[in-house]
Amino acid sequence: MGQRFDVTERFADGAQYIGGRPRAGTSGRRHAVVDPATGAELLGYETAGPADVDAAVAAAERALPGWAGATPGDRATALHRFADVLADRAEDLARTETAQCGKPIRLSTEFDVPGTVDNTSFFAGAARHLEGRSAGEYSADHTSYIRREPIGVVGSIAPWNYPLQMAAWKVLPAIAAGNTVVLKPSELTPLTSLMFARAASDAGIPDGVVNVVSGAGEDAGEHLVGHPSVAMTSFTGSTPVGRRVAEIATRTVKRLHLELGGKAPFLVFDDADLEAAVHGAVAGSLINAGQDCTAATRAYVQRPLYEAFVTGVADLMATVRLGDPFDPATDLGPLISHAHRDRVAGFVDRARSYATVVTGGAAPAGDLAKGAYYLPTLLTGAPQGSEAVQREIFGPVLVVLPFDGDDEGLALAGDTPYGLAASVWSRDVYRTGRATRELRAGCVWVNDHIPIVSEMPHGGYRASGYGKDMSAYSFEEYTQIKHVMSDNTAVARKDWHRTVFGGR
Repeated sequence: MGQRFDVTERFADGAQYIGGRPRAGTSGRRHAVVDPATGAELLGYETAGPADVDAAVAAAERALPGWAGATPGDRATALHRFADVLADRAEDLARTETAQCGKPIRLSTEFDVPGTVDNTSFFAGAARHLEGRSAGEYSADHTSYIRREPIGVVGSIAPWNYPLQMAAWKVLPAIAAGNTVVLKPSELTPLTSLMFARAASDAGIPDGVVNVVSGAGEDAGEHLVGHPSVAMTSFTGSTPVGRRVAEIATRTVKRLHLELGGKAPFLVFDDADLEAAVHGAVAGSLINAGQDCTAATRAYVQRPLYEAFVTGVADLMATVRLGDPFDPATDLGPLISHAHRDRVAGFVDRARSYATVVTGGAAPAGDLAKGAYYLPTLLTGAPQGSEAVQREIFGPVLVVLPFDGDDEGLALAGDTPYGLAASVWSRDVYRTGRATRELRAGCVWVNDHIPIVSEMPHGGYRASGYGKDMSAYSFEEYTQIKHVMSDNTAVARKDWHRTVFGGR
């Protein structure tokens, strides 16, 4: 494999997009976007610094009155055009996403890009359905009604695992509600976020409504979160970084939306369809090379199915094909970087002292050794309190543990700080019903794991953060609720004035 996708000409003007124009950063620091499958540099660029963030926020402020004042129908029309532009560029977006992330082209083509187009179409429609309570006389002498208003300039920070989809999740509900956005993608993977912003401009969304600053967290990210003109911060990333974001955001008392880490349990009862559970566990743990905050990471299997489940998962993992991400036959691509591959390997190597590596547990040799690849890995025998069970590994690693009674299984599944997603596998509707009630997670799948739809929300409990992406529920994050109360009497002296003036 060599460098298979040349992006240098397309981003020759720089990796920032401010006020509808590409430009270079001014931090004085150079960063390289690296193909994780080969280690080859795709693009070198100067990252954003505080001055670039200031310029992007200023552009968003200038665009805000016009965009916030547009009718919902006008915003919807622009978003429909936006979806059409993205659909027309689907192949280009998919190839760029695969180049910068290393994810298999099948995943980019069949999941990332169509999901982004669908999200855009959804919010085009949702823009016209911002709801509030109907007007009414809740006091005998007054009429009350609710206004939903944009918050203002939103500073959004997105991760590297799904750069295009996360750009969409951050930008779309915000602009559909009339806000303007400054998005900071990961400096590792800014390319499709820049293409997304350019597509917005080409669709007729006014300059400054969508801006992108590509820079490091300590330079661009923290300045964006702490900026006094940014009314809201939306962050997706790890829980430790989320705590830092929250600390900075509270200094200016801004709205905060956090989608943080996960450690999703995969709970298999003894009456489950074993074949379905095995396939679901392998697919759910290896999606995007396990670099997914909702990936199946902890499988709890009731004792009668445990041994067969472990054997089935190990056998199926052995059939997964690692290879060139641009080869349609490839099932599993590399991790995002060699540094992250080494981090994942460190978890597995430390686990050897307390668990069994059933399969995997190493980087592949041969032609793939130049890339950040890691074999699908299955661990058994890990104690519930061990780091392999409790901490987010964010790689192609599944830990399987047995349980006996239903109470024990549910207790183990809930025994981590996280609460982003979970799944339960059983043919018994009463068992699955109990599990969906008791598992404290923002999404609970029944007899499946991973699917998402634009109409339904995504967001977590506890250390997985708060607030929702996707769906009409996301407007709760990106709108301000205003109560308007109008007097109906035309009387100068109101009855309640007696509390101040007495009988005078």
